[in-house]
Amino acid sequence: MKFLGKLILTLLAAVLIVLLAFYILLQTRWGAGWITSWVNGHSDYHITFDEMDHSFSSPSHLVLKNVTFGRNGQPATLVAQKVDIGLSSRQLTEPSHVDTILLQKGTLNFSPSTAPLPFRADNLRLSEMAFNSPNTEWDLSAQRVNGGLSPWLPEAGKILGTQANIQLSAGSMTLNGVPFSNVFIQGAIDKDQVTLSNIGADVARGALTGTARRNADGSWVVESLRISDVRLQSDKSLSDFFKPLTTIPSLALGRLEITDARLEGPGWAATDLDVSVRNLTIAKGDWQSEDGRLSMNASEFISGSLHFFDPIVNADFSPQGIALRQFTTRWEGGMARASGNWLRDGRALVLDEVALAGLEYTLPADWKKQWQQKLPDWLNSITVKRLAASRNLIIDIDPLFPFQLTALDGYGNNLQLARNSQWGIWGGNATLNAAAGTFNRIDVRRPSITLNANASTINVTELSAFAGQGMLEATAAISQLPQRQVTLSLNGRAVPVNVLRNWGWALVPLQGDGNLQLTASGSLAAGAPLRPSVNGQLQVTGANGQQIQQVMQGGVVPGA
Repeated sequence: MKFLGKLILTLLAAVLIVLLAFYILLQTRWGAGWITSWVNGHSDYHITFDEMDHSFSSPSHLVLKNVTFGRNGQPATLVAQKVDIGLSSRQLTEPSHVDTILLQKGTLNFSPSTAPLPFRADNLRLSEMAFNSPNTEWDLSAQRVNGGLSPWLPEAGKILGTQANIQLSAGSMTLNGVPFSNVFIQGAIDKDQVTLSNIGADVARGALTGTARRNADGSWVVESLRISDVRLQSDKSLSDFFKPLTTIPSLALGRLEITDARLEGPGWAATDLDVSVRNLTIAKGDWQSEDGRLSMNASEFISGSLHFFDPIVNADFSPQGIALRQFTTRWEGGMARASGNWLRDGRALVLDEVALAGLEYTLPADWKKQWQQKLPDWLNSITVKRLAASRNLIIDIDPLFPFQLTALDGYGNNLQLARNSQWGIWGGNATLNAAAGTFNRIDVRRPSITLNANASTINVTELSAFAGQGMLEATAAISQLPQRQVTLSLNGRAVPVNVLRNWGWALVPLQGDGNLQLTASGSLAAGAPLRPSVNGQLQVTGANGQQIQQVMQGGVVPGA
């Protein structure tokens, strides 16, 4: 029996020595090579590491150094200087489900080809790691990432799993081309829904904080978002800058606050911008709101040829449309003010008041072309219930027929300036007068016009100006049909006999002042020249009583 006991002890000692030797060998480069060769030869994964470390002071932990891991034929999913695996009694029933995994000083690459991974953990912890997510809907790159998630249960196409609590920080991050720094994220994953209960980051020399939720259908609910002191320069146009809002199913804003922002892109800029938005949902190029609100102001706003100083906008949103409570701005050296409603039913903009004062405005070179273009789909008609203009300077630099109106005043009522998405004067009445005017190098004093319009005709009931020592007076009617037939009747008393020459009529073989009588008709059809359509008759009586009569046919006075 003593011999049998000694034999058993000897065998146990030998086994222990062999196990100890094997244990020591596993912690060498030879052992690491043997393990990686076995895994690479018997699985769909590829792994390499320099050595495995284990200490009896922490018997439940295995440490792998200089690890590279990924699927065969794919870029590495994990590269890390150190991987600390915490084991537990659970390995007896679930060998691939460990207690903790700590990744240190490496990179995690997220892509649809990285999962499923063969192991899980109650806790995944990260220390000085980097993230990359190529070929996904979130173009993400992050550095100096710390934190973790629990549990970590990766699935096919979802490396973070479908059920986890997350708490991460990153020294720097780039998301869809936008750089962030000092990022902090706290939230949870519940199947296809991601809840971000706390977000914080520095962006464009400013700060961002908020809470948000991404639903399973890809829509976002932003409960609160505050952005302050950002200084952002973009290479995108204004429409492209906001284009990402149209690529998601919907974006619901509970509360958005932007303070002291400076934004700039090609052809647009905003300085000292403050924006407050409440209860607004943007979806599929449209919006919905029950009781939304927008407040916005800036020291300067530029969009194309529009350049506003100190713009202020306050508006309320409802299912019926938008109530524009206030719009004021300094523009073109003067002031503009408006209030009214945009009605969803009929896509009609009804402005209760529009006031323009002190403007020094030069019309765009292509303003006639813009006048003929259709309005966007969301705007079918524009009506101004009350128009007031005071001390404005309006200039047109068209070389074919330039004009200028100085100290232009006026008022109008119920002016319909657009119908069926087309600019025009479709209804209402207006009176405009100026201290002086120049029309194609002909100076006049106190030009004035009074008109009223309906669906069929624009009636000019009074058109007058002082020219030379006398006065010009006219009436006109313009058809609202596409041919835009015009009839004009003009009388001049003691005016220069050739006052009409620079306005398209032929030279009159008289000198000095005289009296004029003109009747003419023509067509202002869009896209067609005016002159060939004009027919008219002019009678001139000179100061000495001499009379000249001229007839125009097709824009030409024969013999003149």
